[in-house]
Amino acid sequence: MKSNKKGAKSRAGTSLPLLKQLAARPEKLFSGAFRQQYGAVCFRYRKGSPDTDRLEIEVLVVTTRDSGRWIIPKGWPMKKKKPHEAAAMEAWEEAGVRGTVSKQPVGRYTYLKELDDGDVVPCIVDIFQIEVEAAQSEFREVGQRMLAWVSPDEAARRVRELELKSLLVDFRPRPGKRQRKKKD
Repeated sequence: MKSNKKGAKSRAGTSLPLLKQLAARPEKLFSGAFRQQYGAVCFRYRKGSPDTDRLEIEVLVVTTRDSGRWIIPKGWPMKKKKPHEAAAMEAWEEAGVRGTVSKQPVGRYTYLKELDDGDVVPCIVDIFQIEVEAAQSEFREVGQRMLAWVSPDEAARRVRELELKSLLVDFRPRPGKRQRKKKD
């Protein structure tokens, strides 16, 4: 029993907060040793209020598996996958969504990640937009995360990272090649 409490204690975050851990070893932040990750802002259109034909944007947020805080789907680079493909794979594994993914990032944010061994590393997340065309109820991490479709403003309120908040609150989908061709 004692060992379970000890293990749960370190993963539950009752050890030093991430910023204090990093402050104790500032060389990590300034050594240029940022780790790269790729994330997805998954969005869809829905009809607004009944008295208007205007479409509104909804953004998908998911919870982390360990702490339950709200994030966007994201993960580490994958062998033989381009960054936008890795972001799309994370969206599929973490939320069961597929769609048209932008090949160019729409933004980026930084955050501190606590690794399984308790170490803390700074990460840069390049974000790719995905216009969701299909959602499945069965996917790799089903039951491990909660999912919510919310307004960009609500998504910004839910996430913790300031740079991600800024990107979400102002999120407007960038037109893809197919959308630009339709305009021409």
